[in-house]
Amino acid sequence: PYYEQKTLVNASLSTVTNALIQGIVLVILVLILFLSDIKSSLVVAFSIPFSLLFSLVGMNYFGISANLMSLSGLAIAIGLLVDDSIVIVENISRMLREKDPLKSKKQIITDACVEIFQPVVFSTLIIILVFIPLLTIQGVEGRTFEPLAYTVILALISSLFFAVFIAPALSHLLLPILSSEENKKISLGEKFQNYLIRLYKPVVTYFVSFPRVAVMITMAFIIVGVIVFPKLGSEFTPEMDEGTTIVTVQMAPSISLAESKRLAMLVEKRLMNIPEIEEVVTVMGTGEVGGEYMPINMGDIYINYKPKTQWNIPLSKNEIEDKIRKNLASVPGVVISLTQPIKMLTDELIEGVRGDLAIKLFGNDLEILKEQGDNLARVLGNIPGATDVQVEQTIGSPQLVIQINRQAIARYGVNVSDVQDVVRSAIGGVTAGQVFEGIQRYNILVRFPEKYRGSKESINDILITSPMGAILPLSELADIREVVGPRQISRKNNQRFITIQCNVSNRDIGSFVEEARENLKNEIKLPAGYFTEWGGQYKLQQEANKKLIIIVPVILLIIISLLFLNFHSLKNSLLIILNIPLALVGGIVALWLTNQNLSVPSSIGFIALFGIALENGMVLITYLNQLVKEGMPITEASITGAKMRLRPVLMTALTTTLGLFPLLLATGTGSEIQRPLATVVVGGLVTSTVLTLLVIPAFYKWFAERPNGSTNLKKENI
Repeated sequence: PYYEQKTLVNASLSTVTNALIQGIVLVILVLILFLSDIKSSLVVAFSIPFSLLFSLVGMNYFGISANLMSLSGLAIAIGLLVDDSIVIVENISRMLREKDPLKSKKQIITDACVEIFQPVVFSTLIIILVFIPLLTIQGVEGRTFEPLAYTVILALISSLFFAVFIAPALSHLLLPILSSEENKKISLGEKFQNYLIRLYKPVVTYFVSFPRVAVMITMAFIIVGVIVFPKLGSEFTPEMDEGTTIVTVQMAPSISLAESKRLAMLVEKRLMNIPEIEEVVTVMGTGEVGGEYMPINMGDIYINYKPKTQWNIPLSKNEIEDKIRKNLASVPGVVISLTQPIKMLTDELIEGVRGDLAIKLFGNDLEILKEQGDNLARVLGNIPGATDVQVEQTIGSPQLVIQINRQAIARYGVNVSDVQDVVRSAIGGVTAGQVFEGIQRYNILVRFPEKYRGSKESINDILITSPMGAILPLSELADIREVVGPRQISRKNNQRFITIQCNVSNRDIGSFVEEARENLKNEIKLPAGYFTEWGGQYKLQQEANKKLIIIVPVILLIIISLLFLNFHSLKNSLLIILNIPLALVGGIVALWLTNQNLSVPSSIGFIALFGIALENGMVLITYLNQLVKEGMPITEASITGAKMRLRPVLMTALTTTLGLFPLLLATGTGSEIQRPLATVVVGGLVTSTVLTLLVIPAFYKWFAERPNGSTNLKKENI
């Protein structure tokens, strides 16, 4: 075999499986560092295998295969799987160290869980609910990302179940109540945490004392996001490197099979001169199974590369493709375009073309369509980033036109139908009867032998008998001429059209289409009744954007509703919602710094970020509210609560970030699809964590619900 999808599947699964394993290791290292003791780390770490195995059972139940997207969902969720357990186990550990002599160990653990239960459950429900609308997306993008949404939801449900029911039980079995002497012993992890608290306390105290500084920093973040956002490109999804390239060669429609094979061999020899290429195989015409139609003037050349370790110099995929185009540019009579096997099939299903972008030009006259199509292709070819620009072959099929001379047949008394019947039966053939073989029947087709109908001259000599008995050659009764006619006529909604296709290289499709639209508007004036329609990857991107415009407000409304149900306070809910714009800024800046575009994966990353960014804010504000209810002044509660929640906030942020780091840094097959999502979440977590640790404590006094009899705000500020 020269091409197997199995190779691509295995490479993709290897990439995401390695990322999954690396993420698990990094998360466990963070747990050991921050939780100080092995037993607490083990309790939290147990949530990873439990959640993964539960998710696999759920995948089997829902019929979801282990593929690039479903396993990527698990890799994305790795850091989230331990978040709930971290918050609960950390609170249990703290209360066991601060043990109440009047309470039993069981009561202490129960109180610790009840104290933190509501924000943990609600924050996880928010993350789950932001993924549920992704299951409603239809079309290519829906089929692509549905497995990811399913596995993330399954993993989060299982992690929540573990945190609420199993982690407390394991804590009761494994975590001891330390004596006073044991409490005085400080582990290496606790020394590290105390060092972080010493660094953090003066900073958070400053921000709480001067909240306007926090306002200015927040505004600065938002302004940066507003400036950077228009600079991002846009695309449907990043192109995945499948490891195999297909060079589609297109030759003259009238070419013979022998000449077509000769030109294909010439192209193959040129390709084999490229040192990175190991072998080439050309496929021409239609296969016996009939899965895909292709005329003899077209061929697909499959290119298999040597392992990258054997390449002379490191090259990117775009550089290799540019090298191929340069080598084949001088082959006469051949038009080429480059694609990949699965991408080719997907593009053909979408628009019937083998390119990133398709422009359908509609109109009535084929000659005008061809002329205007060539003009469109010329303008497209001059736009930076355009490669493999082609106009659909509509003209170029040699035809023999037999036009009956009505004056001549009138002289001889011959009817039009008489001439047509002879031409039909002699050249095309007529059914003369049937042959029976058992229950099977076969038509008997009768027509002239090849030598009497295979050329213009032989057709000229076809004889027709007039009613008067005269025997006349067909050339006496009809004008017979050779013309170059339409190769095919394509229609959509009963309108004729031709397609202009191109690939886009080294830039995003969104900005390319904007520039192309502007250039076409300025340089080409289409006749009345002629219009264009844009398709391909751009069309998919626009359809996905329309769906996301509806989904995102729905998700935000769900988030606000859940926050209000949790806090019963609009002020508290609004303070947590501040996490979202700052998280978005982090994701936008991260995409810009890594030179990535807005795409469906990055949009899903932003949706996931909505839920992830709120979790720590909910836990922190819940604790601040509790301190205020206990009578602590708001300013003191803001500083004390922030210090007490520094460890769980950093832990949950770090576990989620480091769990995604392997996807962020992966370079194997399939990593291109997941990198935008991981980039957005990691970048957003950085800015949202800054907000949680500094801005929320600073703003809390403005958004807190004060109990009756609380001190005056001015006194608290003093």
